[in-house]
Amino acid sequence: MTTYEPEEPIDATVVLLTVEEAARRLRIGRTFCFRLIGTGELESVPVGRLRRVPVAAVHEYVARLRATRGTAAPAA
Repeated sequence: MTTYEPEEPIDATVVLLTVEEAARRLRIGRTFCFRLIGTGELESVPVGRLRRVPVAAVHEYVARLRATRGTAAPAA
């Protein structure tokens, strides 16, 4: 098993991510990240004309995925 090493160090003081940064942390595409935001699965906040994703929202989304994974029926 290989370990994931980020391209750039993660700054612990950052509280809001761009959609692209959130997508990169989740290892998903930008378009899919916007879809998650649009459906409300991933929280985002407006900052002026910009859209930002709270770092905590990324962790909450992953926690929900992990919680539902245990209750989902196994794939056949």
